[in-house]
Amino acid sequence: MFIIKAIVGLFHWIRRNFRTLLKFKIVFAIILLVILAAGKTYQRWDDDPERGAIAVTNGANGENYSTPVYLDQGWSEADSLWFYNTTQGSGLLPYDFYLALEQVDSTELLRANNNIDKFRYLPQKPTFFNPDGLAVGFVKETYQGNDYMGYTCAACHTGQVNYKGKAIRIDGGPAMADMVGFLTAMEKSLEQTQTDPQKRERFVKAVLALKNNYSSEEQILKDLKKWGDTIELYNTVNHSHLDYGYARLDAFGRIYNRVLEHMINKAQLKLALMQITTPEDKRMLNEEQVDAILEGINETIIGDVQFALIMERLGSTKGKLPGLNQRDQLRVREVIFNEPNAPVSYPFLWDITHSDYVQWNALAANAGVGPLGRNTGEVIGVFGILDWKAQESRFSLSALITGEKAKKHTIDFKSSIDLTNLGRIESHLNSLQSPVWPQEILGKVDRETAKRGELVYNEYCASCHQVIERDNWDRLVVANMSSIDVVGTDPTMATNSVAYTGYAGNFESVYQETDVGSVVVQKRAPVVQVLTAATKGAVATPDADKWVVRRVADWAYMLGKSFFDNEIRPSVKSGNYKPDTTANPYQSLLSYKARSLNGIWATAPYLHNGSVPNLWTLLLPVEERPTEFCVGNREFDPVNVGFNADGCDKTDPKDKRRFIVEPLGNHNTGHEYGTGKDGKEKLTEQERWDLIEYIKTL
Repeated sequence: MFIIKAIVGLFHWIRRNFRTLLKFKIVFAIILLVILAAGKTYQRWDDDPERGAIAVTNGANGENYSTPVYLDQGWSEADSLWFYNTTQGSGLLPYDFYLALEQVDSTELLRANNNIDKFRYLPQKPTFFNPDGLAVGFVKETYQGNDYMGYTCAACHTGQVNYKGKAIRIDGGPAMADMVGFLTAMEKSLEQTQTDPQKRERFVKAVLALKNNYSSEEQILKDLKKWGDTIELYNTVNHSHLDYGYARLDAFGRIYNRVLEHMINKAQLKLALMQITTPEDKRMLNEEQVDAILEGINETIIGDVQFALIMERLGSTKGKLPGLNQRDQLRVREVIFNEPNAPVSYPFLWDITHSDYVQWNALAANAGVGPLGRNTGEVIGVFGILDWKAQESRFSLSALITGEKAKKHTIDFKSSIDLTNLGRIESHLNSLQSPVWPQEILGKVDRETAKRGELVYNEYCASCHQVIERDNWDRLVVANMSSIDVVGTDPTMATNSVAYTGYAGNFESVYQETDVGSVVVQKRAPVVQVLTAATKGAVATPDADKWVVRRVADWAYMLGKSFFDNEIRPSVKSGNYKPDTTANPYQSLLSYKARSLNGIWATAPYLHNGSVPNLWTLLLPVEERPTEFCVGNREFDPVNVGFNADGCDKTDPKDKRRFIVEPLGNHNTGHEYGTGKDGKEKLTEQERWDLIEYIKTL
């Protein structure tokens, strides 16, 4: 109520003093312009001509490459560096810890360039906004007076291709990162730092020497356990039988799990624990054990720290605790969370602000404040610090739009999510263009062959894959949807988005709008409903790090800007898909989108789950596509158009570069257009080469 009264009071003051203010309108306008100009100037201070990129020798997989070059994508040096280094509110680990943390069984730092390169992140040298030389998309985030290392959009959406020792950075391109491998290595490093006396001593000295957020060994060791437990919890909850490898991540599955972790309440968690059975159909836990596990746990919101404590208690034999083995602990996970077993390629970002729908299955409409909600959900997944807690029911905008206003308790969605920067990043992407095939590096395009290929494209591809002008400011990219039954590609990601369920916590029994009417969120509900409500609550909550007037002003401005500046209007999805119905209000999500193919040459491997190594094999029938190939190499194949798919040790099951098209989640089926299976004449070999040559020009 204080905020509302303050706004009303400010309005009345302006009305009373309007004439006086009018006399000074020129002065105010000049001051505003100076502030805006200063902000833009400051944003462009980081203009390193190489955009922070560095050459790599003796890199992972034997790669060596020169300092990467950039293509003309509509961005200057400062534009790229601003994108790399602008925080969105992600806090993976205390910043001091990240700077000091060593690799397992080594004194080398986890963040060392050779180690970063091993996980296929992109090493950088220090620049103005990145004084510690963190990798592309790794950034310092400050929240509630403390510094953290977190991800920016660039970590997953900046690519690189190499050719004969030359490297090309692709802004907005899909990363080749192995995030799971990196987080697993971080977990092991944190664990060994706690147990190895010498490593622990070096770590404490290094953190204290920074003279930043920590001033005592006791404080450091306390947080070392806390953050070690948090990373271990995240990795445990998101463990999958399917190895993602390089260039892929089940982002949806992980976002879903993070929301469920912060939404389930104590009563629902007790219900879940009491329902777990052994293979012999007996209760795995009795009520006395469950009560011991949940002793002292918050009633409404649990979150990272308390969930880590719960997982620790599950494995403990102290008192009445059950002492579950790892297999039984996974049974607990399966009742509360869902296995993220549908990794997909990191999508490319050019044209995203010009698109009607985004995400592989068009989950996110891009109209109105849709982009702000989409990006907020993304930060929830990539380690936004979620200080969500229950409060006595009172009026708040978040309670109103999430439907909680009649509840005994409502959720305070305080977090590190930076809504202002999310809006700025989205606006920044407006000027990003797709990369043009670099003929001086990858070879000239045969124009006559490409002309023939254009005819093939128009007959076989254009009905789904719209051709656009990459630099047309008014371009509108339409997502043409195809039902999973029609396109035939691996259905796992789409089906998980609809079928996965979880406990709704405080959202139980609230109403939620869908395209076919209101639904009631039940105790155990589709996770898409829980995520939608949580995202709305986060968007409706101003930045906790700003003083009250600026907090409300920034929030109102960003919400208004997101809505009124967005040229994308609500529209019906295009394509051949099953529409939503009252019986299945999310049925349209059981489909995948086809978007414009401009710049597609720089985005291998192909299909939504990265199961096809290059464009040539994508044009073949499924039975002729490779069932195993190598990922993780950046060396480009300009003939077949994709990454070099050789070089793995196919006899070594531990070689993470191996991609095998089994099990489900990795299937390379579907999209057999031009193979004679689509009701059209089968393309000849020459027609396939013609088509590939034309696609290079898009």
